[in-house]
Amino acid sequence: MPEKGLQDVHEFLSSPRKILIASHRNPDGDALGSSLALARYCQLRGHSVTVAVPSAYPANFDWLPGIKDVLIFDDQEEEVVEKINDAELFVYLDFNHVSRIDKMGEPMAEKDTPVLLIDHHLEPDLSHEYYYVDSTASSTADLLFDVLTRWENTNYLKDELISTCLYTGIITDTGTFAHNTNSRLFGKVSNLLESSIDHIAIQNRINNSLTEKQLRLLGYCLYHRFTLIPEQKTGIIYLNKADYSKFEIERGDTEGIVNNILKINNIKIAAFFTQQPTIVKLSLRSVEDYNVADLARKYYNGGGHKNAAGGSHYKGLKSALELFKKVLPEFVKQHTNE
Repeated sequence: MPEKGLQDVHEFLSSPRKILIASHRNPDGDALGSSLALARYCQLRGHSVTVAVPSAYPANFDWLPGIKDVLIFDDQEEEVVEKINDAELFVYLDFNHVSRIDKMGEPMAEKDTPVLLIDHHLEPDLSHEYYYVDSTASSTADLLFDVLTRWENTNYLKDELISTCLYTGIITDTGTFAHNTNSRLFGKVSNLLESSIDHIAIQNRINNSLTEKQLRLLGYCLYHRFTLIPEQKTGIIYLNKADYSKFEIERGDTEGIVNNILKINNIKIAAFFTQQPTIVKLSLRSVEDYNVADLARKYYNGGGHKNAAGGSHYKGLKSALELFKKVLPEFVKQHTNE
């Protein structure tokens, strides 16, 4: 588990500081949960804290404590840049390289402000002054639990707001404990539950909050845009530009669609293609030893985790689908034999 300078950061935070916490574009529950948990901790310690993300977050996370104070670079660029210029410490959460925060990263890269990176993705940028990374961890919230425990024992984990945010991050990235879990993680979750968080309500807010439009879109995808390739243990769903217009799809409406493919018996790989105005986005999910991060990295300019990855394609939807079907047999054969 690579790490550097955590104790130095703790000492740096012994007096009030201005801190900018950043996470990735299209922030999910782990990005938001870990960012807001750390922000709450820093605020309790007397620091001035800003959480900034490149783009808007899904509506099913708008209940998180502190979420209304999150700055969105796409909408509040001037204010975010002002906070970047004032910050004495940058904290990068849930992304492995500054390129993952797009244009928001440009003014940050120009500063000589020290950076603390906490992340669980593959191939992290270890050029920063401080870092705590582990690609085998379930989530960044999982790692932040370690950091806060090391700094303060479990004192601050008794805070209900911190525990709520960390729990949100963990259940988001584990699919509510469906994958990438172990006894150590459940021990951490047990500790979080001692702060009296309403864990059932949190799960309902995240997992059972579809709008009517989102449910109808899911049905449309499964009936009209779903292809099963049983010999490759794979299912594919796609949405084109016309579908986006027909359903008036907004940010967050397609969240979780790809996961439904893996509910089919003996399906190990799920692919979801979405045609954006200028590129095609790909989300990949898998189970067992099918390392979809390899496929995303090699063919779709992407990456991620073994069982959850993503990428993009610049030659149109038809080309993206044809490429996937072309490389799929060899990919399945290779990973079946490992």
